[in-house]
Amino acid sequence: MPPVETSGRARTGRIVLYLTLTAISVVMIVPFVWMLLTSVKSPGDIAAVPPRLFPTKWAFGNYVDALHAAPFATYARNSFVIAASHTVLNVLIASMAGYALARLRFRGSSLIFLAFVGALMIPTYTKILPEFLIVRFMPLFGGNDITGQGGTGWLDTWWALIIPGAVSPFSVFLFRQFYLDLPVELEEAARLDGLGELGIYARIMTPLVKPAFITVALLTFEGSWNNFLWPLLVTKSDSLRVIQVGLSVFRTENDTQWAFLMAGTTLATVPMVVLFLIGQRYFVQGFATAGIK
Repeated sequence: MPPVETSGRARTGRIVLYLTLTAISVVMIVPFVWMLLTSVKSPGDIAAVPPRLFPTKWAFGNYVDALHAAPFATYARNSFVIAASHTVLNVLIASMAGYALARLRFRGSSLIFLAFVGALMIPTYTKILPEFLIVRFMPLFGGNDITGQGGTGWLDTWWALIIPGAVSPFSVFLFRQFYLDLPVELEEAARLDGLGELGIYARIMTPLVKPAFITVALLTFEGSWNNFLWPLLVTKSDSLRVIQVGLSVFRTENDTQWAFLMAGTTLATVPMVVLFLIGQRYFVQGFATAGIK
């Protein structure tokens, strides 16, 4: 039997831990609760002083009015197409690159891996301008000549929205960590059975790293769905706008339609919450497994 003092200390530690985690959870969930409640408030309730937590009249019509205020069906379709394209391309390309860096031995593989690790340290916003210039001066697109002059390149096209986000260094790194931990006997047995490298990757190794695929897919879809700055920079037509950019119609220099903005934000948030709830077990397992390698 453990000493009573030690058992009491452990129980106190657990209580403190649970209280701390509960407090952190409340702090994180309060903005979402406020967003939901504000989305069904009338302008009078939103402007009330002091602020009211619950509306005096539940204005669920805010959601209908928000959808009619802008072509949100088009914005949501565009966001989904871009996010789905990024997810498919990133999972496919990054998994192949991660497998090659983890399982194949070739000259320069260590340097290539170090380059990917170095790319992880580059802040996202420092890459915006170079990427924009590449898109703007893309040769033979958008009226550009062979030198990239005379037109708009990929600006205001699907190419600019999809290609720059097709693969991320972090995804390559994560896949490499997973493939690196698989036993070498599996691929040796597959080679003896006559499988080529592509067959080993697709039929033997890849089914064993399902948490990595789900983790990368969730992160990629979430990052692409919530992207605001890049679509804002490279598009100008409503037919290519995404849902995050579309929310800006509720904010002007003179006024902000908070009820509609919160209703639109809620609609934009729901798909991400649903996706995370569906894949959270594999998502957490993916990070936990990668972290101990």
